Amino acid sequence: MNTIDTDICIIGGGSGGLSVAAGAAQMGARVVLFEADRMGGDCLNSGCVPSKALLAAAKAAHHAHGNPAMGVTGAAPAIDFAAVKRHVADVIATIAPHDSVERFTGLGVQVIEERAAFAGRRLVRSASHEVRAKFFVIATGSRAALPPVPGLDTVPFHTNETIFADAEKPAHLAIIGGGPIGIEMAQAHARLGCKVTVIEAMTILGKDDPDAAAILKDRLVKEGIELVEGIGVAGVSGTTGSIKLDLADGRSITASHLLVAAGRRANIDDLGLEAAGIATRPGGIVTDRRLRTSDKRVFAIGDAAGRAQFTHIAGYHAGIVIRNMLFRLPAKIDESLTPWVTYTDPELAHVGLGESAAAEAWGAGNIRTRTVSLAARPCRGRRTDRGDGESGDTSQRAYFGGDHPRTAGRGDDPRLVGGDRGAAADWQHGRHNRALSDLRRCQQARRRTVLYRGAVQPADKTDRQAVAETLTNPACNRRAISCKSGASMATLP
Repeated sequence: MNTIDTDICIIGGGSGGLSVAAGAAQMGARVVLFEADRMGGDCLNSGCVPSKALLAAAKAAHHAHGNPAMGVTGAAPAIDFAAVKRHVADVIATIAPHDSVERFTGLGVQVIEERAAFAGRRLVRSASHEVRAKFFVIATGSRAALPPVPGLDTVPFHTNETIFADAEKPAHLAIIGGGPIGIEMAQAHARLGCKVTVIEAMTILGKDDPDAAAILKDRLVKEGIELVEGIGVAGVSGTTGSIKLDLADGRSITASHLLVAAGRRANIDDLGLEAAGIATRPGGIVTDRRLRTSDKRVFAIGDAAGRAQFTHIAGYHAGIVIRNMLFRLPAKIDESLTPWVTYTDPELAHVGLGESAAAEAWGAGNIRTRTVSLAARPCRGRRTDRGDGESGDTSQRAYFGGDHPRTAGRGDDPRLVGGDRGAAADWQHGRHNRALSDLRRCQQARRRTVLYRGAVQPADKTDRQAVAETLTNPACNRRAISCKSGASMATLP
């Protein structure tokens, strides 16, 4: 058993864990990273990257049909489904080196490709290593949640972790779950020539704005996708090529393939959390707004923290914990303006609270809705056709209410509490240029950063904040910060 003493020990080599590892290592901290499966996690291997590659192929097939309203007549494209899946695999392979063991080893991170778990308070153990550290980060991500459908364990089915590797084209794909994953896969497969049925026990795209979701659902139906909404699956039976789904209303659907896309479940089993005294809750690990667990030197980020399950949120969490660990800044997460996008056609983009959440927070009488049609702005390069000859109903919606805490006392500026990215950008245009401000702070941080005791040391507390912002801000070039590779952070508490 090899014993290692280090500054930071990370469990999980997905988006969040790799962001912490890269940032901390480049700041001179000693970092040990455990990954039991594939580097890059869900985003690279079975999430963001393969899904968007598949959607791109599907969009190419869709556009081949032409648009008669524009005088362009196309024809049904010939689709080589196996070649489509090779394209998906090639995209993954192109990006994989960025998340590879070799790259992170080169950054000074000690990568251990073994499953790890807590063996006690601030002690992590794998098959051949025992690690003690000043800080720990749990970044184990999530996996597909399986609903309690009778017979599901007796039939072959896909999740997002397996569907991208299957080169066989489904004749009829049934999808259990009408959330973002299910709907993205539904449209992609329908455009690639598959019959698709989506079954959702509650509301399809239930977390999205209802008016925006209605536009998308109308498009999906016009593209030939069958949507079964508000009806659950009572049972599943059958074999490969013929899977029968019995619905709660007495109907049945027989499909050649089944995809289960009923949400995600945090990967926090078998981590030895009880041995470490780390509290959990349904959905993830208990954390405060600084992402500290019940042990204040153990952090949980990304899907493991049981909060919004997005890759960019995991990256945001990484910046928060780096500020807390390396700079001793009490950085806290702000979930009030979380952005997310469903990458269908049309896309659904959100920032902040939706209408119902805003009404709950401030009262229905205090909420005003602003709707702006994009159809009147084709000169800005926005596509306003549906692709089937009809004009688009694409619009922007924003909800306002209350006083913005950052502008209190500066007039009656309303707070943007929801809507899509375009509305947010239009509303804030002219007030301030955040990107330029961030860049200036980055440049100041670089000028004031000095080498001290073999590691990056801020000159004072103000500079400590600036360096932290430099590290965690994507607008900054992290490589521009001077740092002695492999040196330890002498000021780690």
